[in-house]
Amino acid sequence: MVTDVQVRLLRQKMKEGMKQSAAAAAAGMSERTARKWQSGPLPSQSKKPREWRTRADPFEGVWTEVVVPMLEADTNGVLEAKTLMETLTERDPQRFSMAQVRTMQRRVRDWRAKRGPAKEVYFPQEHPPGHEAALDFTCCNALGITICGVPFKHLLFELVMVYSRWTFACVALSETFEALLDGLQRALWSVGGVPKQLLMDNMSAATHDLKRGGGRGLTRRFEDVRVHLGIERVRRINPGKSHENGAVESRHGRTKKLLAEELVLRGSSDFESVGAYESFVQEALERRHNRHRHPKLEDERNHLRPLPRAKLPNYTKLDVKVRKWSTVRVGGRLYSVHSRLIGHQVEARLYPDLVEVRYRGELVETMPRLRGDAQHRIDYRHVIGSLVRKPGAFARYKFREDLFPSLVFRRAYDALRSFRGDRADVEYVRVLKLAADNFEVDVELALQELLCGHAPFDYCAVEALVVPREPSIPVVQIGEPDLTQYDALVGGAA
Repeated sequence: MVTDVQVRLLRQKMKEGMKQSAAAAAAGMSERTARKWQSGPLPSQSKKPREWRTRADPFEGVWTEVVVPMLEADTNGVLEAKTLMETLTERDPQRFSMAQVRTMQRRVRDWRAKRGPAKEVYFPQEHPPGHEAALDFTCCNALGITICGVPFKHLLFELVMVYSRWTFACVALSETFEALLDGLQRALWSVGGVPKQLLMDNMSAATHDLKRGGGRGLTRRFEDVRVHLGIERVRRINPGKSHENGAVESRHGRTKKLLAEELVLRGSSDFESVGAYESFVQEALERRHNRHRHPKLEDERNHLRPLPRAKLPNYTKLDVKVRKWSTVRVGGRLYSVHSRLIGHQVEARLYPDLVEVRYRGELVETMPRLRGDAQHRIDYRHVIGSLVRKPGAFARYKFREDLFPSLVFRRAYDALRSFRGDRADVEYVRVLKLAADNFEVDVELALQELLCGHAPFDYCAVEALVVPREPSIPVVQIGEPDLTQYDALVGGAA
């Protein structure tokens, strides 16, 4: 059968002056066929639609009576042809089988195109320069990033200028208000201006449930951010309609694909620090994407509003009281502080990635911010002074698992239990005190050495390795010299 491509090639060759026989050979047809198709409609245009069947209808008697009522009842169009075929097979296994599923799929497709429910229509929008920016967080754990060999679970905050498609990205440890504020301000300062409005989903970092009227509204804190930055409006998409935030949602997939390719070219997904990894992300995004957007970005910058004089602090300040357990509750999670602060009012500053504790304006503690399922962080150095005086509290301490700084300490405690029984609690608490008073790494190395020896040990054995006793210095008695002997020696020599 001659195709449209062959006929087009034949006519092109003949138009170029080639003889009919040579043009026919070039098009892969006989000279007789070439004479037929050298002019007139193409083969596909000369075909008459077939209005008759070439074989019996396999669904005769069930299509109109059984299948069509099911399709008419499916107003949302969720029924699959495979499910309909399975239903028919269960009713009459002698007549129907799953080998007919392709025929059913074509029949369902054609029926829905002619008589099925209406589909949702998407309306392309025009975006004026400087009018809108879209933002969101996306999980990047699938990239397999490690920091000094340790798996790094994280998000990326992304902001896209909708007109120019210029994109800013930075690392975020969790989807919090502080991370949102930090990412938003860094993005706006990078682009050099403020858009008229923001587009975002209903993230809890910026919105809350409205008691009256339902839906979600901006929190008081994020409303203050909007006013400070000079953003006229924050528009939120409808729940479950992520396509309404398509500018940044589509960018998420492209950014992660871009980073995955860059990691392959780099030859490693391990970085020396979070900062080094973030620099890698921003450099790759600039080189592979943003540099192609600079002409439109320059146009967009002319329509942006000016930046405020200064950024808002990217932390939340809380006044909390240190409880008798030597802990403070910050952001719904529990952190330990030094026991000397028990009963005092302190100021906690909640940053995107860390927590600071200040007493009368002076910084006294800095600790990583908890995220994910972690609800508490107890530093043994804060409580060991009291625990070593009351070692019996260790056995049923609510946060006992936090008192194992590493797996080696956990293994050492288990070994002490097997060697010393209940006395292990006292021995282990004293080992912790030793780690607090010296270098934790030295104690860990000593425990590792003792565990490798497979022999019973106790606190004294650990102490002997960490703080070896200084050798005793013998006392030497030196008598007073007799100078007359010197005089005799000098006189004799004379």
